[in-house]
Amino acid sequence: MDIRNKTNMKYFILQGLSDNPKHQTALFALFLTIYFVGIVSNSDVMAAIVTDLKLHSPIYSFIWNLSLMDICVLTTIVPQLFIITISKTKTISYTCCIAQLYIFVGIETIDSLLFGVMAYDRYVAICRPLHYLKAMDRKVCVLLAACSWVGGLLNSLLYSTMIIRLSFCASNLIQSFFCDMPPLLKLSCSDTSINELLILTEGTCVALVSIVTIVFSYICIVSTVLSIRSSEGRSKAFSNCSSHLVVITLYYGTILFTDVRPSSSYTLKRDKAVTVIYTIVTPMLSPFIYSLRNEQMKKALKNMMGRCIIF
Repeated sequence: MDIRNKTNMKYFILQGLSDNPKHQTALFALFLTIYFVGIVSNSDVMAAIVTDLKLHSPIYSFIWNLSLMDICVLTTIVPQLFIITISKTKTISYTCCIAQLYIFVGIETIDSLLFGVMAYDRYVAICRPLHYLKAMDRKVCVLLAACSWVGGLLNSLLYSTMIIRLSFCASNLIQSFFCDMPPLLKLSCSDTSINELLILTEGTCVALVSIVTIVFSYICIVSTVLSIRSSEGRSKAFSNCSSHLVVITLYYGTILFTDVRPSSSYTLKRDKAVTVIYTIVTPMLSPFIYSLRNEQMKKALKNMMGRCIIF
């Protein structure tokens, strides 16, 4: 079909999570709760890191960035989910759809790179403690965080540009609750082989930069920790890394399942459930995971809450 004869889509229709009217109220209440808890908990973590001088260290500056990303991803996706859940209006303009995709892919990439940076930070702290202050000084931390942001935004720009070049000429129903890559590729009537190749090559390479850093760092960390004679010392070292590993497992397990594979293997119900986990549930749980086994963070949060109550 000639591209000139293809209809330019002005808007898309988001299918949402359920077509059953009986489920709409329950879903709205559930995601409203998740959104509120996610925004408040991540904001608390960010405020605690800023106000407590004991948390002014590299690892907490990276956690601050992750909490900001969690707030951004929740704000990008959940309000639109509210609209399509409780109203009859399930449309999203083409421009807003591309903007949502750009923001989401950017946040996804920044998170991935920050996880690698945090693994490197833990490696230096545990395996090279005498060099930690020099290796992770303020300039290095700012540079690592800035590289994560710039890399994420540039990667997102590439993905969004590749989506813009596609044509959508038949159905405008996106079988998801937001504008994500797999459902958009499945919806397009253009040849999406280049886009899929981009995901499997460039997307995989970006993920591998972080994954290789994480794997190498934790191999060295485990080797170093096992050489510690004190069981208390080993427990403390592993405790400092456990929350990071839990969040990484949640993040990469779901991301790799939904993104790094051909669009032909996309299945609706299964992928929706997995997508909800990494777009909504994980950003809500992250601050709790980082706080539960971190005594400094728990103490800082208690002190901050105490000051708020007194005020």
